Amino acid sequence: MPLPDLDDLIAEIDRTCDTAHRAATSQEQPDWLALLTTAAGVAGQLQALADDLVEDYVEHCRMHGHSWTDVGAALGVTRQAVQQRFQAPHKRYGPETMTGDLRLAMTHVKRAAVQHRNNYIGTEHLLWGLTAETNSATRLLRSLGVSPDDIHRAVGARFSVGASQAAERIAWTPYSRRAIAIAEERACAGADTDPLIDCHHLLHGLARTGRGVAATVLAEQGLDLSAL
Repeated sequence: MPLPDLDDLIAEIDRTCDTAHRAATSQEQPDWLALLTTAAGVAGQLQALADDLVEDYVEHCRMHGHSWTDVGAALGVTRQAVQQRFQAPHKRYGPETMTGDLRLAMTHVKRAAVQHRNNYIGTEHLLWGLTAETNSATRLLRSLGVSPDDIHRAVGARFSVGASQAAERIAWTPYSRRAIAIAEERACAGADTDPLIDCHHLLHGLARTGRGVAATVLAEQGLDLSAL
């Protein structure tokens, strides 16, 4: 796959940064600081895209039974380094950060992973847990004309049985980490003090992530993301 070279990127910066060249009409030189700002923004977007590319394949490796040691070796780093980068920090999203309903949903999440002998918690496990019992997520789905029961069955049909025996060492996939991070942001935006992540926040995170089994199931079941 051909990648853009430095000259291509420089040409794109020059084309994109109109303000730098409008200023040049009355000067001999363009506005180099404006060009630098634009270049830094493009570099950040490229880095984010590169990170998403690697995270996508890390998730697939974990879903198909490869250990953190295997993933680290493929990336040329240690197991500890790859876990630190890609594994969700459990302390940050402990029970004290969640409502009672979300803590209950998380018991269903863990049970689904253990029963299917999965060594990861993917977006499918999270959506399964959210739709296992009545809570703010299921009420939101019903208000949008989407059946939580249908979603629960659709997610269940997509589970695959793994070979993991390490029930206490289940790690979150990158997409699941992203969903809970979005949920936390959503909870913080709507609270004055001590925000707690609730089920509808996590549903929002799964939909906003846009990737993974949960996003696919939600779209197939007719969920309007803009309405959500």
